[in-house]
Amino acid sequence: MSKKYFYYAALFLAYLLTYADYNAFSGETIMNTLEKETFEKGTFGYDQQYLSQKDKNLIVLSDGNGWSRIVVSPKYQAKVFTSSADGEKGKSLGFVNYKVFESGVIDEHMNGYGGENRFWLGPEGGTFSIYFPSGVKQVYDNWRTPKPLDTESWEVVKSDRKTVSLKKEMEVANYLGQQFKLSIDRNISLMEPETVAAQLNTKIPSGVKTVAYVTENSIVNRNDFEWTTETGTICIWMLDMFHPAPRAVTVIPFREGNEEQLGRIATSDYFGEIPSDRLKIKGNVIYLKTDGKYRSKLGLNSKRALPVAGNYDPDAECLTVITYDVKPDAVYLSQEWNPNKDPLTGDAMNAYNDGPLDDGSIMGPFLELESVSPAAFLKPNHTLAHKHAVYHFIGSEKELSPITETLFGVLVGEIKKAFE
Repeated sequence: MSKKYFYYAALFLAYLLTYADYNAFSGETIMNTLEKETFEKGTFGYDQQYLSQKDKNLIVLSDGNGWSRIVVSPKYQAKVFTSSADGEKGKSLGFVNYKVFESGVIDEHMNGYGGENRFWLGPEGGTFSIYFPSGVKQVYDNWRTPKPLDTESWEVVKSDRKTVSLKKEMEVANYLGQQFKLSIDRNISLMEPETVAAQLNTKIPSGVKTVAYVTENSIVNRNDFEWTTETGTICIWMLDMFHPAPRAVTVIPFREGNEEQLGRIATSDYFGEIPSDRLKIKGNVIYLKTDGKYRSKLGLNSKRALPVAGNYDPDAECLTVITYDVKPDAVYLSQEWNPNKDPLTGDAMNAYNDGPLDDGSIMGPFLELESVSPAAFLKPNHTLAHKHAVYHFIGSEKELSPITETLFGVLVGEIKKAFE
């Protein structure tokens, strides 16, 4: 055969591989691949099938062998809905709120479809709030999530097997009546095991199953004026929703030091003071019970917050870790529903445990780990970026303890005993 024949044959093969690789990410192809197989509820495959029916452009990122996987939805605001460290039949590690999907109702306040990593903007409350119209009382009846963050789809810029980039142009108004124009870029990348070990500066034992990804998020001021304390401003707000469990515990190391210099260790009275049998502080580590049975939230300011937090479920043998950007000397915005509070004194990270409301209803249940960027005091066309990563490790107590000791300064056994 001629060299020319081999050239065109190779070119055609490359085209087929590229075409197949591209189509592997569409929701339609996902359904064609999975529709002949039945998965148990609670597995990644089940949620992948379910979400493919809701978003035909669903994107699945996976490593070379298919064990590490995440699902990204352009239709549902560029969320990473869920992930698996053990392929399609592995546990679905993100919270998917089936009852909200199946209700068929668009809620005027918020549509809590779930998602183990979602992009929002803050602040939620206060004089700079973008969730309350100007002048109204900041109570639930008046609270509205901006539609670009709640119900509008996002545009996919590009994607391949391990990365996807999305964008959104939007406008939001704040409590002062100021209209903000901005553009958002969101890049999501699946990490290889060697990258995970390097990023966390720890060795991952060979028996531990891992899935991890990093999100790089940025906003650009598209107004023709600077965002200042007079106009009010916004911030990037990342929220991760995971499954609660009877013995699950959130673990937050913090920077020790004088309260006059660093402020209180944690704000623990968002919904009333958290009872002592649900919140413990031992040394420089905070423990929060996350069983999904008692609504509670805490927050750390930027001087106390370290760029890492996590959650451990001993029954599932699952350790979840988040890392995020934090700048101790930057200005962070208050998220509290209180226009009388200083809007320039807020938290850099938050942890949440869901539970019944006063009327007995419940949003999930789920637990959340959250991070916030500094205030976006931006001139026109200037950018603020915020990086937030999610890691899941599944393994025995012995295998996971070196990871928790490196990241939190405590062994897995100490986390398990926090509330015993």
